[in-house]
Amino acid sequence: MYIYNVTINIEEDVHDKWLNWMQKKHIPDMLKTGKFSNAKMSRVVIEEEMGGITYSIQYTTENKETLEKYYKENAAQLQSEGIALFGGKFVAFRTELDVIFTETTFTN
Repeated sequence: MYIYNVTINIEEDVHDKWLNWMQKKHIPDMLKTGKFSNAKMSRVVIEEEMGGITYSIQYTTENKETLEKYYKENAAQLQSEGIALFGGKFVAFRTELDVIFTETTFTN
């Protein structure tokens, strides 16, 4: 399993519009590529010196090769939509995570 992590700091004046767009449009569009099995969006619980609100969006994919296909076939278009709507109002960086071990706990 492989995780494509996008960390985004969004300015507060467009936060609500951006959050709605992420949940209703962008994340569903990412999943519609067929290259990711699920997505998880988390708010990073720190106060940023630069201001804004920071989120981590993690997209799970089968392997590095599938992620490379996303880069080649879908990334430019999907990223450009966010830039067109919110350019200059956010900073983003992307990381790739190779999952080594997963454990699930069960409670009775």
